[in-house]
Amino acid sequence: MFLLEKLKKYHLVLASKSPRRQELLSQMGITFSVCDSFVDEYVCQNVSTYKLAQSLAQQKAEAVFELYKNQENIIVIGGDTIVTHKEEIMGKPLDRSDAIRMLKILSGKQHSVISGLCVILHGQIHTAYDEAKVSFSELSADDLTYYVDHYAPYDKAGAYGIQEWIGFRGIEHIEGSFFTIMGLPTHVLWQMLERLLNKK
Repeated sequence: MFLLEKLKKYHLVLASKSPRRQELLSQMGITFSVCDSFVDEYVCQNVSTYKLAQSLAQQKAEAVFELYKNQENIIVIGGDTIVTHKEEIMGKPLDRSDAIRMLKILSGKQHSVISGLCVILHGQIHTAYDEAKVSFSELSADDLTYYVDHYAPYDKAGAYGIQEWIGFRGIEHIEGSFFTIMGLPTHVLWQMLERLLNKK
């Protein structure tokens, strides 16, 4: 049976208020509700980037699952995205100066974007991640201040959204999934759901 038909038997909850994740999940043809996890997205610099992205996604999914655990046929999806360049792991910027600082680091260089996923089905926790690489052209101080002041990217890892002005202006090359960079590795999520529901 086609995955979207199988999902009709479940109440799927996205543990994220991210408009990007909601948009992508909707475009996948999946019906879902949204519940904010209110998890503090603390970025630890001493943890593997892959483990960190999955751990944060899992924390969000578990927090929301606690609210729905007494309901039958619940699927909770959590997601988290981090940006990393050399030794620094970049979560969401603290303020305007932190956003500009992050973008200065990324200017003219390649960095990695890791999006973690967590799916909780029948109380069982399943995690995965996907990585993409992004290359920026050199960005001027005017570019950075224009973007930060007009788009206020304070809810985005690495202080930018690939689908916004700065993506059109500055991104020269990507390796991997565009949607992973947006915050939801849609192909990985589809494969996870297919695998999990095929076991039932």
